[in-house]
Amino acid sequence: MTRFPLTWLYAPGDRPHVVAKALASGADIVVVDLEDAVAPDRKDYARAATADLLREPEHPVPVHVRVNALATPAAAKDLAALADLPGLSGLRLPKVTSAEQIIHLAQTTPPSAPGTIPLHALLESALGIERAHAIASAHPALHGISLGTADLRADLGVRDDAGLDWCRSRVVVAARAAGLPPPAQSVHPDIRDLEGLAESCAHGRTLGFLGRAAIHPRQLPVIERAYLPTEEELEQAETIIKAAATEQGAQALRDGTFIDAAVVAAAHRTLSLAHRA
Repeated sequence: MTRFPLTWLYAPGDRPHVVAKALASGADIVVVDLEDAVAPDRKDYARAATADLLREPEHPVPVHVRVNALATPAAAKDLAALADLPGLSGLRLPKVTSAEQIIHLAQTTPPSAPGTIPLHALLESALGIERAHAIASAHPALHGISLGTADLRADLGVRDDAGLDWCRSRVVVAARAAGLPPPAQSVHPDIRDLEGLAESCAHGRTLGFLGRAAIHPRQLPVIERAYLPTEEELEQAETIIKAAATEQGAQALRDGTFIDAAVVAAAHRTLSLAHRA
């Protein structure tokens, strides 16, 4: 049964001890950050420390790396140093604005096996949002898209978080239209505000997101609880799957739910998520 990742924990690449704690935190995926979390004068050290980590092929959970913005010289250094290392499970690409960026990277990195590293595009500008579907469908190496809300909020000049809901829905629709998994929410920056995190996750779930990035281990259980199915949802999923296995599978349930292939697929996803618990 498919295990959908729900938690993506960021850790700064220039703090190896924090990365080690992240790997033991229970997060589904650890993202070593070489971009925003690392000061300019620490970039070289962060890159070297991350390369040391990724020379080991096995880790408790998959390790992704968020490289620097693709238009910068630092990104080229990141890719040259890391892309061929056996411990790298994915690259997160910040500030993507075009399909051509994805295509170029997929075809050139790493030189020995182009297109084999899973790529994840972060859309952090109005231009990126406008081109969301083109980016999402650019290349088979792209395994996901998501938002970078801090930069996007600044670019759009929105006054509060609700002003980004259209962009969130746009990314969810673009991902699904391109056959990608539902995107994960971006980080909740206040690590002490667990109640606000839970409320934000509940809202993200209604918009179609699945899981969330985090910047502190204490956020992980809140995110997982928010995205695990309720007892009612689990019961409904079991009912749908049982009904689909009978001759009456194409009929509506008593609550009016009509069973088709999409409904059955969603029910299986619900059961898969429930098994995490």
